[in-house]
Amino acid sequence: MTTVTAGTSVQAPSVGTAHTRVEGRDKVTGAARYAGEVPFADLAHGWLVLSTVARGRIRDIDADPVLAMPGVLAVLEHRNALRLDTEYTGLLGKPDPTCAVFQHDRVPHLGWPVALVVAETSEQAREAAEALVVHYEQEPHDTGFDGEHPDAYPVDGHMPGVTEKGDLDAELASSDAVVDAEYTTPEEHHNPMEPHAATARWDGGRLEVIDSNQGATWVVGELANLFSLEPSAVRVRSEHVGGGFGSKGVRAHQVAAVMAATVLQRPVRVVLTRRQMFSLAGYRSPTTQHVRLGADADGRLRALEHRSVSLTSTVHEFVEASAAPARVMYDADAHHTANRVVRLDVPTPTFMRAPGEAPGSFALEAALDELAEKCGLDPIELRLRNEPDKGPVSGLPFAGRNLPDCLREGARRFGWADRDPRPGRRRDGRWLLGTGMAAASFPSGAAPSTATATAHPDGTYTVRISAADIGTGARTALTLVAADALGAPPERVRVRIGDSDFGPAMIAGGSMGTRSWSWAVTAAAGELRERLALGVDIPPEGVTVRSDTTAAIGALAPAERHSFGAQFAEVAVDVTTGEVRVRRMLGVFAAGRIVNPLTARNQLRGGMIWGISMALHEEAVRDRASGGHVGADLAGYHVATHADVPHIEADWIDDTDPADPVGIKGIGEIGIVGAAAAVANAVWHATGVRHRSLPIRPDRVILAGAPRV
Repeated sequence: MTTVTAGTSVQAPSVGTAHTRVEGRDKVTGAARYAGEVPFADLAHGWLVLSTVARGRIRDIDADPVLAMPGVLAVLEHRNALRLDTEYTGLLGKPDPTCAVFQHDRVPHLGWPVALVVAETSEQAREAAEALVVHYEQEPHDTGFDGEHPDAYPVDGHMPGVTEKGDLDAELASSDAVVDAEYTTPEEHHNPMEPHAATARWDGGRLEVIDSNQGATWVVGELANLFSLEPSAVRVRSEHVGGGFGSKGVRAHQVAAVMAATVLQRPVRVVLTRRQMFSLAGYRSPTTQHVRLGADADGRLRALEHRSVSLTSTVHEFVEASAAPARVMYDADAHHTANRVVRLDVPTPTFMRAPGEAPGSFALEAALDELAEKCGLDPIELRLRNEPDKGPVSGLPFAGRNLPDCLREGARRFGWADRDPRPGRRRDGRWLLGTGMAAASFPSGAAPSTATATAHPDGTYTVRISAADIGTGARTALTLVAADALGAPPERVRVRIGDSDFGPAMIAGGSMGTRSWSWAVTAAAGELRERLALGVDIPPEGVTVRSDTTAAIGALAPAERHSFGAQFAEVAVDVTTGEVRVRRMLGVFAAGRIVNPLTARNQLRGGMIWGISMALHEEAVRDRASGGHVGADLAGYHVATHADVPHIEADWIDDTDPADPVGIKGIGEIGIVGAAAAVANAVWHATGVRHRSLPIRPDRVILAGAPRV
């Protein structure tokens, strides 16, 4: 045994200093294996067959000719598939029936999974799947989204569907300046670099799934419920994930892989194609948002109404809560918000980076810019005059609200004071130049998690937690957090993640992952350090301490906890060709204690780049005749490329909360919030024309005509 006494030397803090990713070398050399790359003996491959009609029922499936094709092992469909249990409530509520594959003959949308063909090779599975003939009884479908759809209804979701205080009509009538406008955003898709993939196998009576997901224990819970298994009988591993953005939860491919592995009693891998991801991986719903603002002559808000309509499928209810930002950002004597949905014959939407806040901030912050113009006020000054001292809807105190500091520091660094507020005044040859800004917020929550910390006789440490690093640098951040809690250099700490056997932990979602995991890691590592300080003997297997933050998180005082930010953009617009170019962007954020400045800046800049893409490029178009997408691939669905991305700066201000035991807030989503609005407001400043529908395409700029000044 080895005796270790901790705390005998002073270790410089690791948190707050820039560190490259601890797994970076493995990723760039190919040593890091993703879900679709892990080798298995006797591996079979499954290929999903998706419906070609938008509504109806399956009349027949011609499976026999396909079963006779080379290498084909099975065709799973509703007549022979295992029965699944969907009558449960999981981590995020009732399961989306889309993942409960092959349970009936109904087809609720185009791209619905109707069969899985399993073969010895991926090529054989694909060929056979494309040869499978499915006969349908087709029914009329409705995929047309309209914000005035008569069947739209309010949905509570993870927040109340409707909030109301004060007499809206009376306050609007008494206002000196009123904005009454409609804003729209299109259907948008995540499309992470790594497609969704899962391999399932049975090992000694236990189900093991190698997956690409945002939370291993989350997937365990869903699979255990669906297949009526004990959670202890399921293990999910997801060590490396090539992007998620809200899309990598429990999907049809994982369930199909488990079903096939159960039937064949051999490992089965199912990987989605890029085109299949447009139907099966979720997306951001289009929105129609109606904003009404009323203010006194000095810009103080008297009335605020933000009503949003989004769509959902006919089989599952999901709401894009775009009215959420208004419930945090600004107060008014009359304050009304509503999130409504309409059911259509389309796939179920899902969480997508900054769900609610990303589209909602576009409408709200664009409307604030319009109000500033009507009041004759600088847009920053208008926001400063309407800073609330408590949650506008909740009435709870803010656990730190450093938005004014973000606005002032951003204005200083961007050169905002030199801006001529009049639109259409600056030119650079054929380009009209303009600048715009927007404010941003995103919730900063925490969820219970467990972690273990082990001290080894050689002076190294291992931390285990079922966290998910979806490309954010979470593994590195947790290494730095653990190193400080242990009083050790990061080189002596190994963090293992992505394994459900490590115990329950928060998912990588809602900007809650690193905050939640760091809390658990700090608790385990801190207790271990205290034990070692007593000079305990370390046996060969090490000394291990386990933490559980359930009680500590439950003891947190209720408060409004958020990250905040200020976005600034400069654009150049050619009104002849309709081309819009973003020349520079600056984001200044208040996001708690920054663990790793290197990866944090990457996260914030990545969100801002996505905001450019949202403002100018991204738009999934659905053909009403077929019910499917026009161009369901990365050729037809445009995203920002290197040529579209200008000089982007992301920085932060000091943002500490002495009452918070961790001090870490989420940064994964705040970067995209307000970014599209800043670009849109800059386009107005360049041209004098308001664009209230995204994306701001060249044809829309041309149709808007010459500058209005």
